[in-house]
Amino acid sequence: MLPAIFILSSTFAKPQALAPYAETLPKSVVKVNMVPVAAAKPFWIASTETTWEAYDVFLASGAPSPAYDQTEFAADAIARPSKSYILPDLGWGHHGYPAINISSTSAEMFCRWLSSVTKKKYRLPTDAEWTAACRAGKTGKWSMDPAEVEKAAWHKGNSKAVTHPVKTKAANELGIYDILGNVGEWATDKDGKFVLCGGTFRDPITAMTPDTRRYWAPAWQETDPQLPKSRWWLADAPFAGFRVVCEP
Repeated sequence: MLPAIFILSSTFAKPQALAPYAETLPKSVVKVNMVPVAAAKPFWIASTETTWEAYDVFLASGAPSPAYDQTEFAADAIARPSKSYILPDLGWGHHGYPAINISSTSAEMFCRWLSSVTKKKYRLPTDAEWTAACRAGKTGKWSMDPAEVEKAAWHKGNSKAVTHPVKTKAANELGIYDILGNVGEWATDKDGKFVLCGGTFRDPITAMTPDTRRYWAPAWQETDPQLPKSRWWLADAPFAGFRVVCEP
């Protein structure tokens, strides 16, 4: 009979919690700060919505796509948006402001590009991941006390109908800013469809909840003169933005 072998549990390495980090975008001084989210499968999420500074680095990294190009992209293809026929930031502000009028295709391509240049796995969050980051461990309709929403979110009642610089409102318990209000944020739902999460600067304060969702609608590109409509820019959706997640 073989002798019994006892292994002390202390000899096993305990899984280390993810730590915050800052990703510096190539050929720039722009940083994307990433914070960990504890979940069944932990991940990092950007502490802010993607800003114009970060998006501009992506735009400058290669030639823009032709305005009317509707080519089907390969799964690993990286393309840059075509030039916008309108002022992309609408004159509302650029430095520190969230990128707006962003289609799900543009957001996804940003993630592919960022993955390529950093050799990490960046992507849009799933609906479940976004919700976990928004709730920060809380349950119920609200991810924060309704009385605190005013301090944390730009909504119809306080935004004056425009977006605002990121990090000008309070962060949630995970250190995530503007996850409610300001711009809605692209994610993928359980069926793989793109959905905008979290309410926007145009929505009432009652829409500043983890469950607020909206899907693309033709009205988001009603004034776009292109035929076919741009796959990159949503001319009538200044409320559409995004933030990235990174897999361990």
